[in-house]
Amino acid sequence: MPVLGLGVYQIRPNQAKQVFQWAIDMGYRLFDTASLYGNEKEVGQAILKSTVTRSEFFITSKLWNTDQGYNNALSAFENSMDQFGLDYIDLYLIHWPVTNLRLESWTALESLVETERVKAVGVSNYMINHLEELLQKCSVIPVINQVEFHPWLYKKALLKYCEENRIQLQAYSPLTKGQKLGDKKLKKIGDKYGKSPSQILIRWCLQHNVPTIPKSANKQHLEQNINVFDFHLTQKDMMKLDLMNQDYSVTWDPRDYP
Repeated sequence: MPVLGLGVYQIRPNQAKQVFQWAIDMGYRLFDTASLYGNEKEVGQAILKSTVTRSEFFITSKLWNTDQGYNNALSAFENSMDQFGLDYIDLYLIHWPVTNLRLESWTALESLVETERVKAVGVSNYMINHLEELLQKCSVIPVINQVEFHPWLYKKALLKYCEENRIQLQAYSPLTKGQKLGDKKLKKIGDKYGKSPSQILIRWCLQHNVPTIPKSANKQHLEQNINVFDFHLTQKDMMKLDLMNQDYSVTWDPRDYP
């Protein structure tokens, strides 16, 4: 799985063709979508029309809350595959840890791996308690736990737990949906490296060994976000960013799911 990809939440079907073409031309190979996003079809079309071979792409989708449960999950996966028009996808996640249904949904995902129509399965928005419950019951360990992750929501304990249990943490909303890009401390660090606040936040994730999927439909921002491999944050600057944690979330709180 590439360490940097494109999150496609809120990229509308009428703009998707152009945005995905820009992204592919720039070197993006990981596309992260979900049934909720309503653009699985456009992701599939972009892959099929590309001159890049299918095996070079890494495609992720997710099972939405209203589709959870064993039979519902299997049906939802089939619907997603019909949208994609692809022979397989690389990763399928449970979108949220829906109470009383998530274990049943996971059993369905385990069965999908055997079909080889999905290469790997994982979860999203799982906290330590959700993972502990799953690891006690599962026969397939989730390869990914995708969560909101940035300096203002530095989930250090969750990161450590995932590392200890061979689960790769992956960051969504690493740019805080733009809410913290004007932070003075962040901008000061960016000025030091001649980099934008967005590039600093992406680099921070990568140096914590957390792959990330920043979202953008803007050509300039797409290019900026992928150009983060020519510098390295010092340990001192990493610590400055670590200390910005405020338990501040820009999305929904997974702790609402007991």
